[in-house]
Amino acid sequence: MAESMKGLKRTHRCTEVTSQNIGETVTVMGWVQKRRNLGSLIFVDLRDRSGLLQIVFDTDSVGEEGFAKAGTLRSEFVIAVVGRVEARSGAVNPTMLTGELEVRALEIRILSESLTPPFPIEEHSQTKDEVRLKYRYLDLRRPDLQRNLMMRSKIATLTRAFLAQEGFLEIETPTLCKSTPEGARDYLVPSRIHPGSFYALPQSPQIFKQLLMCSGYDRYFQLARCYRDEDLRADRQPEFTQIDMELSFVDIDDVIEVNERLLATLFQEVLQIKVELPFQRMSWQEAMDRFGSDKPDIRFGMELKNISDLVENCGFGVFTGALKEGGSVRGINVSGQAGMPRKKIDALVDFAKGIGAKGLAYLVIDENGNYKSSFAKFMTEEELKNIVERLEGKPGDLLLFAADKNSLVYTVLGALRLELAKQQGLLKNDEYKFLWITDFPLFEFSEEENRYVAMHHPFTMPVEEDLPLLDTDPGKVRAKAYDITLNGVEIGGGSVRIYQSDVQEKMFEVLGFTKESAYERFGFLLQAFQYGVPPHAGLAYGLDRLVMLMAKEYNIRDVIAFPKVKDASCLMSGAPDIVEEKQLEELSIAVKLK
Repeated sequence: MAESMKGLKRTHRCTEVTSQNIGETVTVMGWVQKRRNLGSLIFVDLRDRSGLLQIVFDTDSVGEEGFAKAGTLRSEFVIAVVGRVEARSGAVNPTMLTGELEVRALEIRILSESLTPPFPIEEHSQTKDEVRLKYRYLDLRRPDLQRNLMMRSKIATLTRAFLAQEGFLEIETPTLCKSTPEGARDYLVPSRIHPGSFYALPQSPQIFKQLLMCSGYDRYFQLARCYRDEDLRADRQPEFTQIDMELSFVDIDDVIEVNERLLATLFQEVLQIKVELPFQRMSWQEAMDRFGSDKPDIRFGMELKNISDLVENCGFGVFTGALKEGGSVRGINVSGQAGMPRKKIDALVDFAKGIGAKGLAYLVIDENGNYKSSFAKFMTEEELKNIVERLEGKPGDLLLFAADKNSLVYTVLGALRLELAKQQGLLKNDEYKFLWITDFPLFEFSEEENRYVAMHHPFTMPVEEDLPLLDTDPGKVRAKAYDITLNGVEIGGGSVRIYQSDVQEKMFEVLGFTKESAYERFGFLLQAFQYGVPPHAGLAYGLDRLVMLMAKEYNIRDVIAFPKVKDASCLMSGAPDIVEEKQLEELSIAVKLK
């Protein structure tokens, strides 16, 4: 039967008990991790969020009743123990922070009993995700998840302190907003008071933070909850947290400089890692040409090489056909992998096809410098030699090639180099490589909608010298946008914003908005811009992704307390769920069953 604390007050968390406390009486509380009954002695490993502490029970110290009570303990019982700190009588446990100590119990109270948990509460659980997420409140007791969430809390606290020191004001923006369906799908919230009308949950605080700059607050930040109704991936959730900021009277370098110092502070304080400043910068075009990705992992080489000029007149139809269609032929050098079995090369071909490629061409350079290739019979010796030179091939190397439209070649080879790096163990977990990507295209053409759409959002400033191209060739206009990437993952992105009304109107025009439709969606922002708006720029980090990388986790769910699964449902609570008919009637909503 559970007992009350009856005036007991905890004096220490488990690992706060140190050798300095030997001889003292302490009160500790937590969960029973493990109990070992040796007859005259009972050993219990007590766990709280700080770690483990060994408790020793014997009849001399805790009495017959207390000893009997200790004998009933099971895994996950919650107990309070008053005891004397001693040097460990048995072997020291070097894997525990408190491995040289133990507490000899003088009093025990069972505060709460527990059913047998559906899985062991232990680090790096092998239990299926579905079971762990159903019992997330138990899963969150695991020390590795607790460390992740404590790290997340520390990162949030340090971020707030750093930005406050830099003159940023923390201001909350609304979570019930007007829907502006440009980008991902909104989550909609019906209004009872305005039947048939809906709020949208914010995909980001973008418009509101720009309005705060119009209002003269100069530097704003917020740890903002954001929502996007999109398909989930390992690093994505329907609700997530942004470290969101906006600055007035600045340009790109100002935003980058303060954010580099923020990241350096976080890595130093949280991981004791000194990162070198400034970070490397690379244009979007260079990143795509060299790595096939706008968030390249630069911890390893295997860069793409364009061989289009070398094969435009060759006899290999796959290459020349792609070039005639306006595409390109590019390759990567998988150094030292000439001996890769044909079965493994075929698996790489299947991998590329899974991404959309029609296939992969390959060329092997054996130890004697001879070529073996899937396309050698269509090439002259001179053409093959030039290709090998372009890819810096040497005996023992494997060269892989893709030929298609540019976007697909980038995607295929970008993914392929990452897959090969994983297979070869080139990705070092303790290495952190930051990279700024700049000069993104302002627009991308949507075949589905047959119009240009904003690559970032419609408030991004074009590069000044590209402004004339808005009328003549919008596809070539570069944006004053910048993403910060870490080890091949985009952790943040931002841009300098448009603050001149004529440029904003031209932007909407290129995006296919009439003046009326632009005002219908963004009227309150455009109206605010008529009352004096400062030049401004901003950036937002995905806090969840940043913590995931700093905690060396591979899934974003492991750094979020109560995450959703792939279909955006919560296995623990059962959300989303149907609601009572009465609630729907109050909202003037009828559900149409499919």
